[in-house]
Amino acid sequence: MSKHEWDTLTKSEKAFMVNSYEIDILPGVWGDLDEADQSRPVNELAGILLALIDRGWIEVRRLAPWTSPSGENGFQPGELVPRERLPAILGDVANWEYSEDGNWLGALTLVETEAGKKITRLTPEETAE
Repeated sequence: MSKHEWDTLTKSEKAFMVNSYEIDILPGVWGDLDEADQSRPVNELAGILLALIDRGWIEVRRLAPWTSPSGENGFQPGELVPRERLPAILGDVANWEYSEDGNWLGALTLVETEAGKKITRLTPEETAE
């Protein structure tokens, strides 16, 4: 199923799926979009992302602080951004840009769901082929 589903995705859909697999912040998607997609208005890209969210493959969360067991500080996906708030939040161009001060805390983060993992990973049968 995963290879079939993956092969049906557009280049821009694949870019969002890759970023969710990597648990990347939203601006990270620019590096995976092709040149044509990079010139699209943010509201068009938001529509593509929202469709993947509505399929249950991606969640959008806020980046939160994290402390490793060894005491090192880092980040992790935090609170889920409610679906009803996403159109307005994704319509704000600032959310698609890296912060100038390098502070990513609270940034929108794409997170792959369990259903999304079925799209980005090969099944054992596909691996055996």
